[in-house]
Amino acid sequence: MSPKNLQEVLDEAGDTVELLRNSQLGAYVYPVVAPEFSNWRSEQRAWRETAVLYDQTHHMDNLFISGPDALKLISATAINSVAEFPLDRAKQYVPVTPAGHVIGDGILFHEAPDEYVYVGRAPAANWLLFQAETGGYDVRIEVDRRSPSRPMGKPVQRRYWRFQIQGPQAWNIIEKLNGEPLEKQRFFSMSHMNIAGQRVRTLRHGMAGAPGLEIWGPYDSYDLIRQSVLEAGAEFGMVPVGARAYPSNTLESGWIPSPLPGIYTGDELIDYRKWLGADSYEATNAVAGSFDSTNVEDYYHTPWELGYGSFVKFDHDFIGREALEKIDPATQRKKVTLAWNDEDLGTILTSILGPDSLPYKFFDLPLANYGSSNYDRVIDADGKTVGLSMFTGYSSNERRGLSLAVVDADVPEGTELRVVWGEPDGGTRKTTVEPHRQFEARVVVSPTPYSAVARAEYHGGWRTSYGT
Repeated sequence: MSPKNLQEVLDEAGDTVELLRNSQLGAYVYPVVAPEFSNWRSEQRAWRETAVLYDQTHHMDNLFISGPDALKLISATAINSVAEFPLDRAKQYVPVTPAGHVIGDGILFHEAPDEYVYVGRAPAANWLLFQAETGGYDVRIEVDRRSPSRPMGKPVQRRYWRFQIQGPQAWNIIEKLNGEPLEKQRFFSMSHMNIAGQRVRTLRHGMAGAPGLEIWGPYDSYDLIRQSVLEAGAEFGMVPVGARAYPSNTLESGWIPSPLPGIYTGDELIDYRKWLGADSYEATNAVAGSFDSTNVEDYYHTPWELGYGSFVKFDHDFIGREALEKIDPATQRKKVTLAWNDEDLGTILTSILGPDSLPYKFFDLPLANYGSSNYDRVIDADGKTVGLSMFTGYSSNERRGLSLAVVDADVPEGTELRVVWGEPDGGTRKTTVEPHRQFEARVVVSPTPYSAVARAEYHGGWRTSYGT
């Protein structure tokens, strides 16, 4: 009989790491949106030089949470404080397990009294749903799952479209669309604006390092709004960003998108693993990279490792609080950017040429990730593992390969380390892995965000010292 839930999948597999490292899911897919509208290099440069339209409509779950206990549910599951969470504000949402390991993250929008919308990836959405169903909360949740990774020509319907207008020229475009000046509210504040006769919701954001907006509205107006934004932005050099370039913006801004949820072990999580389906994200997730531990807990993270340390507030009771209170933040690995050596990256890229030797693991552009959760060993001169490289690719704006990584607390900025690129023993059985050999690429420990523009302009705790 086939497994019915995640716990049965793990029991049948016997080895959780082996299961995840050989998943047939493949790399994380950003669905529906065209891969490129011009070319990914020009699209990357536009978010730094002119303006872009990011289409976020399809790759995230939406949970519509309402009822008298909505805020109580959020407070009980978030490391963040919700002592102040007024209407028309958004807040990063980060839940942890009872052992203090990060499950995922997303954004919560306080849209109306006792009404919140979670937008983000499946792990945090699933945790919220489970707690709502089993915790005795007086809440209602409507679920709008992300679009299928491969819709195979079938029509796709969402409740909302969701766009971002970003880049140095973004505010000129926004005010042109609105027909009059628009107040630049504080970061993560919500309001409204007018586009093509439609009143749409807005969130003050800044993914490209300059003042911009996230906007959303009913899916039926998708075509009208998208076309209106692009027409207004044409004189300012605006370009739409495709699914190929879009996720690479985080290489410059510093968010690690897809760490492994820390839910595969612990007796206190058995009921949760039985609640998760055998086809859930957690059951099919593909772990990739040169880091190969026999203990799945070696892939878990605390909030401080991922840059969420400033979010941790002990002014409320929440799942995992007791475990986090016992952690000394100074002992935790820290998030950094790794700047790849140009010569070494060139060696990897050109190894596919010529018939005489086995190439190194293919380094795709602009993102080289080949799993949903990516873990490459970061080693020092003695070959000791001192960190994990977790999101890798290339930035046309910086003209170099970059990784987002976590490294030991005592590794200073400017240190030269090496990333072990490629999986051991010729690679796992993932669909994204071809026969290859490993290569040790030199990297330099650098700031996060890597972009000087982002460091100067961004707000939001996972990027800078600012908390939410």
